[in-house]
Amino acid sequence: MTAKSSTKPKILYSCYFTRSREGENFIPEHVFSYQISGEMIASDSKNTYHSKEGDFRFSKRNHLAKFVKIPPEGGEFKTISLFLDQDILREVSAEYDFKINKKPDSQAMISLAPNSLYKSFMDSLISYLEIEEENNEALFRLKIKEAIHLLLKVNPELKDILFDFNEPGKIDLEAFMNKNFHFNVHLTRFAYLTGRSLATFKRDFQKVFQETPGKWLLNKRLQEAYYLINQGKSPSEVYIGVGFEDLSHFSFSFKKKFGAVPSSLLSK
Repeated sequence: MTAKSSTKPKILYSCYFTRSREGENFIPEHVFSYQISGEMIASDSKNTYHSKEGDFRFSKRNHLAKFVKIPPEGGEFKTISLFLDQDILREVSAEYDFKINKKPDSQAMISLAPNSLYKSFMDSLISYLEIEEENNEALFRLKIKEAIHLLLKVNPELKDILFDFNEPGKIDLEAFMNKNFHFNVHLTRFAYLTGRSLATFKRDFQKVFQETPGKWLLNKRLQEAYYLINQGKSPSEVYIGVGFEDLSHFSFSFKKKFGAVPSSLLSK
């Protein structure tokens, strides 16, 4: 894998030679992406999104999502991704007095229809990103601002998403965790997305579930894995999907809880 970027703002040109499911399951900033080659399958707690070669997509900030990156046969998975950070968006909002008219829906990603303006813009970035250069921050900042104006021109409905600077409010903790336990993120992410400080999250969690977040997450993920393996899925298919980082840790935890290695269930 290779990825080249400036420090901040960030534009990534990513290449993968093998199928990859790496990365944190949290989208911290809006991302405007172009799928140069290969495919990407993303999923949140409700929907699955499929990007193919030549597709453009917009990923919304403050969402949990899992990504599978699939290179073409004999080739590379390649994308360009522009992270539209809040500082730059606030600058643009203040300069042009952009305000939102309605609250955006909860969809994590949006597929953008092919457009010659998007294609020309992304093509213009490739020469910068293929060469390792220092001090590109000023240039990248301008390119990100250009991307924001381009998105507004081609997809003006994105204004209510781009310039929504509200942070997550306090929501039902039990419902959220039961729906999102399989996302592999730090507790601070769960706390933030439920509208709580980490200390308040832990305190509320204990009241709701009568155990710590760490213990509850481990047991919940193992129970889900047990069910899926009994349905015929292999441990290697299951462990990432339920929120574990590596197969060895999953196997150790599974045996400790159930008294048998995961693969033993398949032979029953």
